[in-house]
Amino acid sequence: MKCKTLVVDDSSLARRMSRRILEELGHDVEEASDGAQALELYALNQYDLIILDMVMHGMYGLEVLTKLRQLNPAARVIVVTADIQRSTRDQVQAAGAAAMVNKPLNKEELAEVLSVVQNGGTTWN
Repeated sequence: MKCKTLVVDDSSLARRMSRRILEELGHDVEEASDGAQALELYALNQYDLIILDMVMHGMYGLEVLTKLRQLNPAARVIVVTADIQRSTRDQVQAAGAAAMVNKPLNKEELAEVLSVVQNGGTTWN
C-alpha cells in the first residue's frame, strides 16, 4: 500500500538509504533532518507514516515521538535505531511507536514491519 512517508534522521546517508528502500516499496517520501523540522512538516502534511531515528542532534527521537503523538495520537511511527537495549525498546513502545527496527535498514525486514503497521497493527509481542 502506498503511503505518504516522512523519514527523520540527522544523517543524510541514512535518509537517502531509507528513501531508496521506501520508494522501491512504492511510498512517496519526504525527509526531515532534525526533530523540529519533522514536527513542522508533520503539522503541515499529516503523513501516513513516520520513520524516526532515535539519536539526532537537537531533539532526541523519544522527544520527537512524544510530540508527534500529542499532535496526533493515531500517528504511525516506526523508530529506527542502532541501539538494541531492552530498555530503549521498552521506552519506544511506551511512547507509542508502532514498531522499532534496527539499523542498518534491511528492505525485507522493513517491508514486513510496514505491512503490519500500515494495517493499523504494531510489532510489539
